[in-house]
Amino acid sequence: MKKIVFKVLAKINKVIMPRFSQRDITRLSKFEKALVAYRYWVTLNALD
Repeated sequence: MKKIVFKVLAKINKVIMPRFSQRDITRLSKFEKALVAYRYWVTLNALD
């Protein structure tokens, strides 16, 4: 059940949230760093 929820969240994040792959992570604002961390957390939980 948990894995299904995180897979759905990962798909929603992919569509809605901005991509930071082309940007230097050291120059992001605190809010943008929080978004990157959230996306990372969801991705890790979706893959487990």
